[in-house]
Amino acid sequence: MVFRAPVDLDALNAMSAGNLVGHLGIVITEAGDDWLRGTMPVEARTHQPFGLLHGGASVVLAETLGSLAGGLSVLDPDTQGVVGLEINANHIRGEKTGLVTGTARAIHIGRSTQVWDIRIENARGKPVCVSRLTLAVVNKPA
Repeated sequence: MVFRAPVDLDALNAMSAGNLVGHLGIVITEAGDDWLRGTMPVEARTHQPFGLLHGGASVVLAETLGSLAGGLSVLDPDTQGVVGLEINANHIRGEKTGLVTGTARAIHIGRSTQVWDIRIENARGKPVCVSRLTLAVVNKPA
C-alpha cells in the first residue's frame, strides 16, 4: 500500500476550488492502494485554438493526479510535502469533446523522490496522453 491513510476524495476535490485545477473542471473520482484517478472535460476551457484538447491541459491533469497521489504517499504528511521536479508527456490522440480520465500509478516511492506514471484515456478507453512525473519530497515550512 502506497497511501499512508485512507483517501478522502471530497477533501481532495475541495482543495481544487479557486485554482487552476478547479477552473479546468478536474475532479478526483477514485483511488486504490497505489493509484489515483480523475477526470477532466474536453471543452472550450481545455481546448487549444484549433478545437482539440490542449496538451498543456493534459499535463495539468497528469501533474495534478501525480502530485496529489505523491502527497498522500509521504511518510509524515504533517511535516513533508511534494513538489514537481520534472514532467514529460507524449500526446497520442487528439480529442474534441467528452471527458478524459487520468490514472496516476506509483513507480517509485522513496524518502527523497517519487516517480509516477500517468495515463490519460478518452471515453472509449483509448490512450490520449502518457506522462511521467518526478517529485521531490520536501519538508514543509514551519
